[in-house]
Amino acid sequence: MLQVLELYAVACAWLIFALIFFTRKRPPQTSEKVRDRRSLIGLLLQIVGFAIVRLGLRAPASGFLELGPVAETSVAVVGIGLMAASLFLTYAAVKTLGKQWSLAARLVQEHQLIREGPYSLVRHPIYTAMFGMLVGTDLAVSHWQTLILSSAVFLAGTMLRIRAEEQLLSAAFGDAYRTYARAVPALIPWWPMRAK
Repeated sequence: MLQVLELYAVACAWLIFALIFFTRKRPPQTSEKVRDRRSLIGLLLQIVGFAIVRLGLRAPASGFLELGPVAETSVAVVGIGLMAASLFLTYAAVKTLGKQWSLAARLVQEHQLIREGPYSLVRHPIYTAMFGMLVGTDLAVSHWQTLILSSAVFLAGTMLRIRAEEQLLSAAFGDAYRTYARAVPALIPWWPMRAK
């Protein structure tokens, strides 16, 4: 019964995640200045990472690490909590980014360098939230092997997308972006690695 509740909680979290993007207030169309289609390869890898999680859903009787019911429930609760934090981060990032949000790496007319809100913690908070959703789902309803494989594929795609976006932003904003990149980590808050 508890595993079924975990599955429902994960499904609800993913529904809310999708709704954040599909129900957001759409700003007026803006002219696109530059687009980097290479980031779409990264998006494809991220989708494959999520598909691996889906394929790795465990049977209700099995656990993440086979540690026993109390430990497995604790792992699932941590996973669902991580998903809840990721939903909050997604909402805040999409709201802060506004009309500049896009599926592919691009710059629009009058593009601004966003450094406030969640962008003061990480340069790519939506990717951070997506990774949190992936890890949370794995912890709640999948296996540890799936977590390793899905994370590796997802992070490879994320690095491609980050590289494409940062090339565009560095070309558009120059030293202002490079200073921001040196001060704020790309993906994990408080991670010591910054751009050089």
